[in-house]
Amino acid sequence: MIRFAGQGLACRRGERLVFARLDFSLEPGDALVLTGRNGSGKTSLLRLAAGLTPPAAGRLAWHDGPVADEPQRHRSRLHYVGHLDAVKPALTAIENLQGWASLRGGDGTRAHRALDAFGLGALADAPARYLSAGQRRRLALCRLLASEAALWLLDEPTVALDRESVAAVHEVLARHRDAGGMAMIATNVDLAIGGVRTLALAGFTPAEVDDTALAS
Repeated sequence: MIRFAGQGLACRRGERLVFARLDFSLEPGDALVLTGRNGSGKTSLLRLAAGLTPPAAGRLAWHDGPVADEPQRHRSRLHYVGHLDAVKPALTAIENLQGWASLRGGDGTRAHRALDAFGLGALADAPARYLSAGQRRRLALCRLLASEAALWLLDEPTVALDRESVAAVHEVLARHRDAGGMAMIATNVDLAIGGVRTLALAGFTPAEVDDTALAS
């Protein structure tokens, strides 16, 4: 069974300990929503899970082995959509999406269907510099559908989206989970999706940090 988990995780940002002794697990069909005040570590945990930054302590592992043993295989199993949309303004919407898909070894044939799913089909040939903030956000989310990935890591996915676009996010998440996919979502907005688990991150205050904070 496909499974992704973290055990005893700790994260430092510069000299500051963001969180420690953190555990989570995801099974097929799971959605784990990360909540907490600004600075509590929601984005930091997503970046650890994506393999973009190493944990200060603890381990990440799939059902078939630790992430650290095969980081490239780990990255091939996930999509990460962070705060920045990473849209190239000189390219059209479809060129942006096909370029992202090609980095995952795809041929871009799913790109047009992905644009349609997020209401961007009519803007496929529009230069990205003319897209609104909400349209750029939807274009970034189209990456989720342009190539396969078992795990979706989403940082505030509904920022700048209107009600119809939020509904599209709910729909693609539901289809992903129904197919056995997993999702970890950082947000303080009620996504109104069923069957989710919540992981509340509290962070550390300076007075709470000592030499034992990283102990597993």
